Amino acid sequence: MAVFRTIDTGLREGRAQIAFDEALIELHKAGTIPDTIRFLRFPPTALIGRHQAMSQEVKVDHCRSNGIGLVRRITGGGAIYFDEGQIGWELALSRKRLPMPSLGDYTRAICEAVAHGLSATFAIDARFRPRNDIEVGGQKLCGTGGFFDGDTLFYQGTVLIDVDPARMMACLNVPAAKLQKRDLDKAEQRVTTLKSLLGAAPEIAAVQQAVLLGLRDKLGIEIEPGVPSETEEALAKRIHAETIGTDAFVFEIDSPRGAGVSEASLTGAGGTVSAFVRLEGAGGARRVREVLLTGDFFVTPPRMVLDLEAALRGVPVGEVGASVDRYFAASRPDLLSIAPQDFRKVIEDAVAAGGVA
Repeated sequence: MAVFRTIDTGLREGRAQIAFDEALIELHKAGTIPDTIRFLRFPPTALIGRHQAMSQEVKVDHCRSNGIGLVRRITGGGAIYFDEGQIGWELALSRKRLPMPSLGDYTRAICEAVAHGLSATFAIDARFRPRNDIEVGGQKLCGTGGFFDGDTLFYQGTVLIDVDPARMMACLNVPAAKLQKRDLDKAEQRVTTLKSLLGAAPEIAAVQQAVLLGLRDKLGIEIEPGVPSETEEALAKRIHAETIGTDAFVFEIDSPRGAGVSEASLTGAGGTVSAFVRLEGAGGARRVREVLLTGDFFVTPPRMVLDLEAALRGVPVGEVGASVDRYFAASRPDLLSIAPQDFRKVIEDAVAAGGVA
């Protein structure tokens, strides 16, 4: 039976929490720490996914004027609002010790495990809903996401305990397509909380135990209490200072629109992907100068997006689709929520929107 250490890093500033994520991954890959389950909490914070554009997803001025932190995750997915009325949970584990074929299989297994623990503990009907949510009565109670980095799987999620949905959505730009997909008038209708389901907010410790119950029962793991090590804390502080905590990282993708930039978007069951393309040259020499891909999709490894963008630089416009196909045939990334043909279509559409010089 696999043994997991469980730790709780408590309430910390959002960028510091994400820096600890990166430290966990690096140290787990190096074999310095065991398979780990971590619990964490945030002050009021807007977190965007690794591939999202900050100003498109978050009402930046509103957040700044209301003291709400602005943070970029290292996992994919959509923008979320976090405060003290929610908890985060995450796993860093060896795929060899808990083998499954794909990221989609891990997503289902982990989400179904957590849903089981919440249902058994609080007498609710929590269920996994693809692509990566846990819902009760069609409303989202938990969002999740993760990726592979070598043998290490990093997977994280949230549980909404007691949060004002209107305050949450006041921070975020929720696309109309997401609401129309579920026949909702307001973004607030998409979510629920344990407080609204139970009539009172349960204690944080009770929610943590519910998550651990589900993971233990359904994944067949043994859990041992632990504490963050000095090595983890020191590495997290360094990562925070050098990358994760900097505005350069958080606003790495911010406002991709501009003069000479053509764009296209595709929204489907797996989420949204957008392509922003700048072309150069004229006539038959027209080629791609640069491509930026954004969205709430999940891919593993996350650097796949940067690699694809790099592979398209300098490609003649007539060869873009074939170049995308060759990239995916050679790299074979694991795509949880989107398909290679979706990337091809949105990139070709953006190129077409650029016209002929």
